[in-house]
Amino acid sequence: MEVRERSREEQDVRALYREVLRSWNRRDARGFAALCTDGARMVGHDGSEMSGRGTIELELGRSFEQQPTLACIGVVREVRPLGDAVWLLSAIAGMYRPGSYRVDPAWNAVQTLVAARELGRVRVVAYQSTPTTFRERPELGQRVTAELDRALARVSAAITRS
Repeated sequence: MEVRERSREEQDVRALYREVLRSWNRRDARGFAALCTDGARMVGHDGSEMSGRGTIELELGRSFEQQPTLACIGVVREVRPLGDAVWLLSAIAGMYRPGSYRVDPAWNAVQTLVAARELGRVRVVAYQSTPTTFRERPELGQRVTAELDRALARVSAAITRS
């Protein structure tokens, strides 16, 4: 397998995605929204749409207050430039109960994040989470779950060692 060096921009976009997931896992609506541009757009796993940093903070805050949310693990599949200071990140993501080493396949998703450099900082312009039902190809769903479980095991092992 060929290993390529990641550009500084790709590293920044990957770091942004990690922070998005960390904010979600901390149930930190303000921190999540701070990663977004003023006009950011978000489509949640359930199809809920949010536009603007303020609305994203308000709606996520409401969601975090009203119901327990599962933690999220993501695996970046690709980061590619769309322009001079705009990038597309594609990932798979899964949800799990804190302390668990298995994702719940019912919550697996394909995630798309569009990022742009704004005032020297990479921020979220758009973020969408699409459920992975794979109705006609269940083996694909099983592969995604297995990949996410491996990622979760690596992260859990790293935390245990530290």
